[in-house]
Order: sequence, then C-alpha cells, then structure tokens
Amino acid sequence: MYQEYTVKAGDTVYGISKQFGVEAIDISTLNNLGGSIIQIGQVLKIPNKSGNNPSGLFTYTVKKGDSLYSIARVYETTVEDINRLNHLTSNTLSIGQQLLIPETDFSVSTKPNFTTYTVKKGDTLYSISKNYNIPVNTLIVDNALQSNTLSIGQVLNIRIPTTSVVLECFGDDYNPPTNEIKYTVKKGDSLYSIAKKYNTSVSNIINKNKLTSTNLSIGQILII
Repeated sequence: MYQEYTVKAGDTVYGISKQFGVEAIDISTLNNLGGSIIQIGQVLKIPNKSGNNPSGLFTYTVKKGDSLYSIARVYETTVEDINRLNHLTSNTLSIGQQLLIPETDFSVSTKPNFTTYTVKKGDTLYSISKNYNIPVNTLIVDNALQSNTLSIGQVLNIRIPTTSVVLECFGDDYNPPTNEIKYTVKKGDSLYSIAKKYNTSVSNIINKNKLTSTNLSIGQILII
C-alpha cells in the first residue's frame, strides 16, 4: 500500500521521507531510484507507515540450487518483480547473493525488524557489521548503498533478530531456556563493549531490551 507525492522545488528524498515519517531507503526502493536524484514534477510512491518494514520488502539470501523461478514460486511473486526490485540484468544468481523480495501473507514470518544507527567518525561498513554481528552485504542491501563510502551522520538500517519462527513452531507460550543477568550501565560503557565483555552480540542486547537506539544512560539496566 502506498500514496503518491509530486516532487516540488527544493525537495529531497530524505526531506520527503521525514515529511511522511518513513525511511528514505523505502522511497528509493519502491520507486526504483538509482540514487537520491529526483526531478520537479516527478510522482513518487510513498509507502504507508506501518510496522517495521513499510516498503513491504524483505531480504532473501540465495542458496545452492536456487533460481529466480524457484524463489518467485516459493514467495508467491514473479521473476519480473524480483528482477525489477533488484535491478538484475540477467537471470544468473550467485550463492550468498541477497535479493529484495515483495512481502506476501505467506512470507510475513520472515520479515526482518530494524533499528537504526548513525554513522560516526571512523566508522566503516566492516566495523559496523562486526559491531552488530551481521554481514556487510546485508548492510548494503538493507540500505540500498551504491558504494562502501559512508558519511558522518548518515543513518543506517540495522536488522535485529526476531523470534517469530520459534513462536510459529512452539506457540506464543513457549519460553526458550535462558541464562540471563542484569547489568547496570556505567560511565564509558557502549553496547559494543558490553557485548564483548559478556561474549554476546550488540544485536542480541538490542533485541532483548527492545532498544530503539544505541545510546545508553548511566544507571540503565540491561538484560544480557
């Protein structure tokens, strides 16, 4: 579901995204924008703000034996839609390649959840991917990046784990075994330093504590 918006003088993809309360990446993906350049009078599709994935897309990693036809059949879409969303110039796939797939009722349980991260001085895609324990390619696909260059202040989508598959298998009352501690944030702490100290990942801490940003407060209680 989406609404339409006609570009006016001075508009940018980022500005429009803030105006409608959605992510710039979702506007770019939905309109097949190769970059951030838009023209006055251009009509853009704006995704309706809903849930953690308003563009109605999720990422699929190609496995051995996959073809565009088999993937399209499994996720109830078409080869043409997959080609269009991923700007593919041929039907040849590589193992490990990541594809954007239109979300359907069938595939909703595989939809990723996201938090955001603001790029700081010295950050690289590799350091961020290591911080959050996700592949660099996932960062590139989820943020529709055209290069490995990052800008200070740039906001990136960071996917976080979901327990939807476990709940689907065992039911809402399922309580997986845990070995948790409560940690009180001290001066100088960061999610990365805490994750390293307790041999876990930043994404696990974010997911467990339902954090919406990476900022911590002294005295804050985290479940590790």
